This record gives sequence, structure tokens and C-alpha cells, in this order.
Amino acid sequence: MSDAPKRSGRKARLVQRAAPPAVNPAPPGQIGGLYRPLSEADLQSIYATALRLLAELGMGEVPKRLWDDLIAAGAVDLGSGRIGLPNALVEDVIARAAKVFTLHGRDPDRSIEVGGDKVYFGTGGAAVNTLDLETERYRPSTLKDLHDFTRLQDTLDNVAWFTRCCIATDVPDPYDLDVNTAYALMKNTSKPVATAFTFAEHVDPIVEMFDIVAGGAGKFARQPFLKTHISPVISPMRFGEDAVDVVYKCIEHNIPMSCITAAQAGATAPATMAGFLAQSLAETLASLVMVNVISPGFPMVFSNWPLVIDLRSGAFAGGGGETVLLNAASAQLSNWLGLPSGVACSMTDAKAIDAQYGVEKGMTSLAAALAGGNLIYESSGMTAALLGVSFEAFILDEDMHAMTYRTLRGIEVSEENLGFEAICASVLGDGHFLGSPQTHAAMERDHHYPKMADREQPRTWEEDGAKDAWARAKTRAREVLETHHPDYLSADQDARIRAKFKILS
Repeated sequence: MSDAPKRSGRKARLVQRAAPPAVNPAPPGQIGGLYRPLSEADLQSIYATALRLLAELGMGEVPKRLWDDLIAAGAVDLGSGRIGLPNALVEDVIARAAKVFTLHGRDPDRSIEVGGDKVYFGTGGAAVNTLDLETERYRPSTLKDLHDFTRLQDTLDNVAWFTRCCIATDVPDPYDLDVNTAYALMKNTSKPVATAFTFAEHVDPIVEMFDIVAGGAGKFARQPFLKTHISPVISPMRFGEDAVDVVYKCIEHNIPMSCITAAQAGATAPATMAGFLAQSLAETLASLVMVNVISPGFPMVFSNWPLVIDLRSGAFAGGGGETVLLNAASAQLSNWLGLPSGVACSMTDAKAIDAQYGVEKGMTSLAAALAGGNLIYESSGMTAALLGVSFEAFILDEDMHAMTYRTLRGIEVSEENLGFEAICASVLGDGHFLGSPQTHAAMERDHHYPKMADREQPRTWEEDGAKDAWARAKTRAREVLETHHPDYLSADQDARIRAKFKILS
């Protein structure tokens, strides 16, 4: 008996599946905050300890300019080069800090609102290795890789903003590196973007590049489409002078910032989870005080990133249960204080695109989203405990984010969705729900259909080549890189940038 009808029916299903859905059932910006690993008493205790650390232990290695500004705002000289931040100063800063602000895209439709209870997945990382598409082995990341990653993610709807995910190791000069990183972001995406400035003196000239893109001198500062990542506090409990200088310069140019605390449990912070959370919270609050003393209400993402080391070896561990719990708790703490929260998840330790990769990425990112992390960094593409980044991972993580957003959306209970009459009609009629109007209405409104996951029967999977997820993602990544060549710079803008800067691509 011929199987032609089955095959033609399958082809029709494939065509239908390939068509983009009319409605995204769960776009970015879904509501988080239902997972609360800390009780109210836990939150109060951790917060009280953080305040005590700031007031009694204080911060060390404070640059002179910042020292003077903090003292003028009410900080206290504790002696031995340490400065105390009294409870009243810290709590006043929390009260007046920016709670919600916009991260602008050059395409206004891609702008996102940070704060409240909305959850967005984005990127981060500074990987020095790229998982090569051809050899499936790691090699040093290049400037070409950065351009390729930027245009690849430009096609991914669930990546809400893009931070450079790798370091161009073939650009050794720090200024050339900062310039060419910024250029790659301007050329290849219109989403909100983020970068880092190695030194404060790099900021002024690179802002001139942004002004060219924005359409004139001073226009970038009026509606900045880029934020910066800065780590002005170095664990444990001290400032970093170069990063503090960058903070001052970015505030001068109205560049929103993520002030990142990246303590490591058992190394630069306590191995106990409660102690870790108290110290890390204190350090991120120190950044918040700094920013708001310089410019009250300045837009800052409260990026309290708990990192973990394997206490057996001292190696950084991006996955694991401790990462799941600590990042969720960090998001809960930040939201409890009413501050725009940033955490780092999906930092799998896996080197290959394998089961370890999927487990670690899925669990860490889902927990952070359920806890209400506003911006979840490192959540696309990162591998090898942030030492690596992968094109295939970007493709696979897109489906993971969609599943998470769908989970956050939850279940809408209404008379229409309960569908008493529809149930009766199907039971008394066809005896199934396959062709009912309610089913058709729900297909795209309520159900997410993954782009990469395989849902075929084993026999069909074998007939199609028995490809695993890595192979399917590789094929898709190649397709995007071969066909998506955006250029978000006009010929005039590109020429003016190249006339002023040493553009290496």
C-alpha cells in the first residue's frame, strides 16, 4: 500500500509549520517574580547585614574624586583608607534611584522598558574563544566573529538587547578594540546594545561615533541607544579606579549603565549562600550610591551577579544548583528593593552542545526568570563557563527563551478559555477537539511551536538524517550568516566614521 498520502500530508504540515505565526504567544517582557527562594525574614536579614557591612566595614581603595563626592554626601571616614556609607545615605539613595527607564533601540520598536516585573533575555560575556562552526573546536575569537554574532542575533526575536559576547583577540590595542567593538554594534543591529570602555579616555571619541549615527553632535545623549557595562566595585568591598573613572565619563555623556558586581562564592565572597548574598548586595549598593551621588536618579541596572567556583578545584562554575539558587535570590532581593535588576544565567560549563549544556542553561535561566530578573545577561550563546561562545548556541537558546516566556505568561482562566459549551459540543459531536473553533483559536494564541526542537516520529527522524540538535542548529546558523547582511549605517555615516576611526573590518 502506497504511503504517498502520508508523505504529502507531512509536507503540508511542514509548510504550515514553516510559516511565521500570526501572533507570538509569549513575546519578551513577560511578568516574573512568582519564584521567591527567600522569605521576608530572609530578605530583611540579608539587607540588614549588607547595610552593616557598608556602614561599619565600608569600602576600600576609593579614588580621590569619588572619596570627596561621597564625604560631601554624608559618607564617613573610617580610617585606614576605608569609607563608610551610613544607613541613612544608602536608604535615601535607594528611594530616589531610577526604578524604571527605557533602553532605546535605534529602531524604536525594539526599545525595551527596564524595571518593574518585566523579564528580558539578552547577551553578555567577553568570551576569548569561539566554537568554530566547521571544526567544532574552540579557537581564539576574532573581530569577524563579533560582526557575525551581532548580525546572527539581529534575527532572533527573543534576544531583547545585545552586548558584545566575545572579545576580538586579533585586535590587541585597547582603543582599537573599543572602537571596533562599538562599530560592529552600530553596523549590524538596531536593537538596544551595550559595550564596555577599557579606559575613560576612550569614551569621548567613541561618543562622537554615536553622534554620527544619531544624526549630529549631542544627539546620542538625548536618546542613548547604547548602555555600558562597568564593574566599579571589585570584590571584596573595594572600588576599582579605572572603572570609577569610566562611570564619571559615562554619566557626563548620559550613557545608561549596568554596574556589575561579580563576586565568586568561596573566592572573593563567602562560600555560604546567605553570607555571599549579603556581601554582594552591599557591593552593588555601593555602586548605586556612587552613581546617585554623582547624578541623582541616573539610569543604572542593579547588576548583582552571583558567580560560583567549584570549591574542589577553584574553577569558575557557570552552571549548577548554586548558580540556579543564588541568581534567583539576587533577582528577588533587587526587586524587593524596587531596583531594576540584572543577573547572569545560562553560563553553562559545557564545552559541547550536549545534555549538560541543555540542563544547565535551562535550569539557571528559568529560575532567574521566574524570580523576576529584569535583564538576564549571558543567556544566549555562552558556553565553557563564559570562556566560549557558539553560533549554534544562539540558535538553540532562542527556543529556550521562548519556552521560558511562555512559562512566565502562565494560564489565563476565563469563561471563554474554560469553554464549557465547547467541551459539550465536542463530546456530543465529533468526539474530539481537533477541528473545533476553540482549538483553532488557541493554536497560535496559547501554544508555542519551537523552531529547532524535533517532534517527529523516530522513523521520520531517521529518514531525515537522524540529526541531533547541534547539527540542526549548525544548519540554521549557516543559513542566517549566509543570507542576513544588514547594514544599519548609511554610506555617509560609514564614510564619516571610517575617516575618523581606524575601522578594521
